[in-house]
Amino acid sequence: MDRLQRLEVFVAVAEAESFVGGARRLGLSALEERLGARVFTRTSRRVRLTYVGKAYLEDTRHILAQLQVADDATVGAATNPVGELRLNCSNEFGRIYVTPILMDFLNTYPDVSADVVMVDRVVNMVEEGFDVAVRIGSLPSSGLAAVRVGRVRRIVCGAPSYFRQQGFPQVPADLTHHRIVAAAPVSPVTEWRFGRDLSTGIQLKPRLRLSSIAAAISVARQGWGLTRVLSYQVGPDLLDGTLQTVLEDYEPEPLPIHLVHAEGRRAPAKVRTFIDFAKQRLRAESALH
Repeated sequence: MDRLQRLEVFVAVAEAESFVGGARRLGLSALEERLGARVFTRTSRRVRLTYVGKAYLEDTRHILAQLQVADDATVGAATNPVGELRLNCSNEFGRIYVTPILMDFLNTYPDVSADVVMVDRVVNMVEEGFDVAVRIGSLPSSGLAAVRVGRVRRIVCGAPSYFRQQGFPQVPADLTHHRIVAAAPVSPVTEWRFGRDLSTGIQLKPRLRLSSIAAAISVARQGWGLTRVLSYQVGPDLLDGTLQTVLEDYEPEPLPIHLVHAEGRRAPAKVRTFIDFAKQRLRAESALH
């Protein structure tokens, strides 16, 4: 008989003031042996709590009640979206897509709160305590469950005013004659690679290097130079013509976008519900096709 069972037997005997069956008697003997104290006095007809037993009964009832609360909360979390959702994504994807989706999700599920960490690196979900992460790019083998929600292209783009003045590059090598804005972390290196298999590399000398993708896009909008970003980062600009892409025939293979989590089918309701909610929204975004 395990420790929890002995506590339950103790409460049952205390309330009934009698033993029923040898298992209860055996369990209480083991309990008293472990405690090193008598919790009952026995007569031929009934058992009564000792002074120590009465105090122990009060504490035991409290412990069992707390365990029941914990059980009920776990069952509730498994079936209803409750608690804090910890989510990781990159800065720009979080700003453009995750934040609006989360606002609607939290409005729909008032018992959920969210903690979103936007960093441009791959986190260790288990060690850093994340429930869900947005991953852009091929996924390595792991124990994580993944749901594909879209894809993005690696594009070179500029403003119409730039192309009117400087012309369009026709092949990747033409970029060496253009004003280049390098943006980290998408293009912090001086070599841009092209082709479906990234077999063509072009060594560049950027006139401007920026650690902010948003800043590089802003510079490109103003017609100062060309930059390389992920297509979702300039989706509205491409739709309204503020920016145009070049060298489409030389683009690398598109990168997949996944929602990943660690608990599979046993994930709590807040995780499963958010993934279903976000999946529908992200798959509807034209910039992620």
